[in-house]
Amino acid sequence: MKNNFSVQSVDIRQLQNTPLFKGLPEADLLVLLKQSHPQQVQAGGFFFFQNDPTDRVYVLILGRVKLTQSGLEGEQEVLMQVIGPYHLFGAVALTQIPGYLVSAQAAEDSAAIYWERSEMMPTVSTNAILSINAIQMMAVHTQEFQERFRQMATQRVERRLANMLLKLASQNGVKTPEGILINMPLTRQDLAEMTGTTLFTVSRLLKQWDEKGLVISKREQVIIRYPHGLVIIAEDITL
Repeated sequence: MKNNFSVQSVDIRQLQNTPLFKGLPEADLLVLLKQSHPQQVQAGGFFFFQNDPTDRVYVLILGRVKLTQSGLEGEQEVLMQVIGPYHLFGAVALTQIPGYLVSAQAAEDSAAIYWERSEMMPTVSTNAILSINAIQMMAVHTQEFQERFRQMATQRVERRLANMLLKLASQNGVKTPEGILINMPLTRQDLAEMTGTTLFTVSRLLKQWDEKGLVISKREQVIIRYPHGLVIIAEDITL
């Protein structure tokens, strides 16, 4: 990655659409932006590791970042989420939790801006819009984690995988002549970790769905050809 990324590269309009800054006047956001710091991480590198001190709040500007979580003994790593540009991460630094709950690894060359917790918290505590947004954001994250664990405990693998592909398409989908491209590097191992199953099972399901015309599965790429077909699987609809 060329070392030419700076805070001036940030699109203020897109930054306003991130959950923490929603509704914040542009003048206030520009002040915050001037207080931020740039950081670049090459593919495979880390912005932070699980259990590191929660001292920074990030917004990804360029690239993709994998958020992964390990078990108590570190023996098994689970891919929780893959985020793209103008997504907030490390937001747990806005709470009293002392360590990050996940690791943030660059899936490709990436750049972000960040604020030190000591810099951000005084502003959050005195700005009503930021305070409300932070509370709502944490509530949404809690609901998402609860739903994730519910799916792991109660849903068949087919439904979990279909739900995950639809979610990724809604977050990173790009329309192409072939269908909706999930616009991010996405290996079958990534999908296996995100859905709590095996590489073999994901490969088998993607092959079946490819043959049925639901998806086009390529190396590190998935195109959804028939979204309604995945919805039927995800919702367990009987026809």
